[in-house]
Amino acid sequence: MILVKLCLVAFLIFLIFAFLYFDLEATFTLQNLKTHQAELHTYFQTNPLTVLISFFALYVTSVALSVPWATALTVSSGVIFGFWLGLAVVSLASSLGATLSFVISRFLFRDWIQRRYAANLSAINTGFTKEGGFYLFSLRLLPIIPFFLVNLMMALTPIKTSTFFLVSLLGMLPATAAFVNAGTQIASLESLRGLLSIKLILSFSVIGIFPYLSKKALATLRNNKFMKKYKRPKKFDYNIVVIGAGSAGLVSSYIASAVKAKVALIEKHKMGGDCLNTGCVPSKALIRSAKMVHYFRRASDFGLKPQEPQFDFAKVMERVQRVIAEIAPHDSVDRYTELGVECIEGSAKITSPFQVQVGERTLTTKNIIVATGAGPLVPPIPGLSEVPYLTSDTVWGLRTLPKRLIVLGGGPIGCELAQSFARFGSQVSLVEMAPRIMSREDPDVSELISQRFTSEGISALAAHKALRVEKDGKILVCEHQRKEVKIPFDEILIALGRKANVKGFGLEELGIEISKTGTIQTDEYLRTTHYPNIYVCGDVAGPFQFTHTAAHQAWFAAVNSLFSPFKKFKADYRVIPWCTFTDPEVARVGLNETEAKQKGVSFEVTRYGIDDLDRAIAEGEAHGFVKVLTPPGSDRILGVTIVGDHAGDIICEYVAAMKHGFGLNKILGTIHIYPTLAEANKYAAGVWKKAHAPKTALAFLTRFHAWRRGF
Repeated sequence: MILVKLCLVAFLIFLIFAFLYFDLEATFTLQNLKTHQAELHTYFQTNPLTVLISFFALYVTSVALSVPWATALTVSSGVIFGFWLGLAVVSLASSLGATLSFVISRFLFRDWIQRRYAANLSAINTGFTKEGGFYLFSLRLLPIIPFFLVNLMMALTPIKTSTFFLVSLLGMLPATAAFVNAGTQIASLESLRGLLSIKLILSFSVIGIFPYLSKKALATLRNNKFMKKYKRPKKFDYNIVVIGAGSAGLVSSYIASAVKAKVALIEKHKMGGDCLNTGCVPSKALIRSAKMVHYFRRASDFGLKPQEPQFDFAKVMERVQRVIAEIAPHDSVDRYTELGVECIEGSAKITSPFQVQVGERTLTTKNIIVATGAGPLVPPIPGLSEVPYLTSDTVWGLRTLPKRLIVLGGGPIGCELAQSFARFGSQVSLVEMAPRIMSREDPDVSELISQRFTSEGISALAAHKALRVEKDGKILVCEHQRKEVKIPFDEILIALGRKANVKGFGLEELGIEISKTGTIQTDEYLRTTHYPNIYVCGDVAGPFQFTHTAAHQAWFAAVNSLFSPFKKFKADYRVIPWCTFTDPEVARVGLNETEAKQKGVSFEVTRYGIDDLDRAIAEGEAHGFVKVLTPPGSDRILGVTIVGDHAGDIICEYVAAMKHGFGLNKILGTIHIYPTLAEANKYAAGVWKKAHAPKTALAFLTRFHAWRRGF
């Protein structure tokens, strides 16, 4: 393939050299055209087919090679063929030549560009997949942007070749018509440069922005079609009404109140949402207690006398509630009221884009932010509803440790809770339909966690599809390798992810669109379709269901709702880290190997084993690794996976590096405190540096130092 590309480049260079050597452009000067106008027209009358084919081939070739004669050739077509035939010939030839240039550029450059800048181009690719034709049409109408540059830029995008040809044909018609018409009036022209006057360029620029204005106008009309159904109040009670007091709702309310907007926050259950009451906080409290129990059993690893830990599971779960209660004031009604937020308890219902009903009270508002979160996803497994089952919402009510526990789902929630309950003494079976647990991570990560689970007595049953629950005897029946497997249980915990809360508060009546993933459909500014004053953030918006991304989205939703149309910001998802809090922890940011291969991104892998790290050895946690993906020959970070103790803390340095654009060389040159786990980042950078050491320079230095020893 490389040889073919080199041959093609050589052939193109030869053609361009030939065009320049024979100075064909001199034939199409204004003076020549004016002098031979009648002669050219007469020759065409006597040899129409020859002239047509020759001119067409010359035009296509010059455009394909990006030779800058398009204006002169277009004017010539008016001289030779007249307006209508000239317009037809040039339109077809220019579009065909542009498409050839597009195909050549795509063949030579696109794969390399997409591999090298995959992370940066993902959003652009998505946009061009959806609206590439619209963008191209606008560019074709703007003569300010060089013709050949449009061909090159579009070749690097996912736009289809057929779409490129047809849109180019239509988009170039106005400019082509103007220049062909100028050719028919050649006798009155003083200079071809006059064709590109400021006045003409401005005229085409107005035409060029017309599609954008049309798109805006159509969107406004479409939105008005929905908005006009509802009476707009002359005056609003609030700048923002926020529905849901989880992470997204709390942050958006806080930001609004901080800039002195009047904001109401509605919550029907508990302030703090899932994260405080049933998610992040209780799970981490439980994980910590389970880890203490595990440390007791590992006493001999630390030179202590081994002993079996004594604990009361009910008191462990009561501690979880104490932790929640201790953190709760941070998210309380009292605190947010003091911040200037009006907190309202009750079920909200959006009755119009400007009104929210809470009980008997109707709130009028300039904007609405929907932050209703998500709830556990419970699959329709036959028989499941006939037995008491647990979810990540209800498991915190347990006070008796289950003897036999099935955890259905091998994702982050399932793995964290499975390990915790196993450490307390439950006989845990972790059931996962996919071929491996933690399937979003690389296979080596899944394998390491699976081995740890096995060593702790957890039965990790991957490739097991749940078929039904038998009520008598409490048995989960699974299919594995086309055979039925029966797993008895005392309690079954459903941990198959979370489903966005999109029903029961008025979205259906307003006709707000729901995406294929079950979240509320939004644009890049987090606005709902058809209702530009209704914003969405957090789990109910997707695409990530993390507390930190909910807070991140909340900033955009609050600021955009308060300051649009004067200023608005697109939600930024370029660098999103996350962590699964198993032991060892699994933290990641950016691409892993599996995703990079799926997206066709070229990469190198740098791996540092944490078993070699002094602090990890001293802590008795010498296991895991740091894995960094970089483009070949570059220290720019594409993604990082860390498996190890406190991986969620260690990875922050890489998150900052990816966010602010510094690479492994800068990390290597940064002083890290000794001995700390964070030194793993520096040592990983050192592994990369050693692999990319300049061999020629080192060979020279070897000779240089040998010379100095003998001097």
